[in-house]
Amino acid sequence: QVQLVESGGGLVQAGGSLRLSCVASGTIFRVNAMGWYRQAPGKQRELVAVIPSGGSTNYADSVKGRFTISRDSAKNTMYLQMNTLKPEDTAVYYCNARVLHYFFSAPSDYWGQGTQVTVSS
Repeated sequence: QVQLVESGGGLVQAGGSLRLSCVASGTIFRVNAMGWYRQAPGKQRELVAVIPSGGSTNYADSVKGRFTISRDSAKNTMYLQMNTLKPEDTAVYYCNARVLHYFFSAPSDYWGQGTQVTVSS
């Protein structure tokens, strides 16, 4: 089993910044792609940004130029630096990771419990 724990959410004024962190722990051989998703009240969960174990990152159009995803693979940790926050960024932010438990195992997807980000106008 794998646990993903997010931190760094909170209340911030429009134009401000927050940095989210996600730490993966448990039976991990390798963490492949990791990503941040968010879900606002009454809306479906949507992709914010994804970072593979190698290769380029990908962002939702709504956050390009404002958010930066990064990871420390040695620590199985992922970050989301969020700048110039807008009220429409208000949501619960979830961490996702695709994990190999062992060298020959199939990948499994895991989700964190979510962290609330609230941006006031």
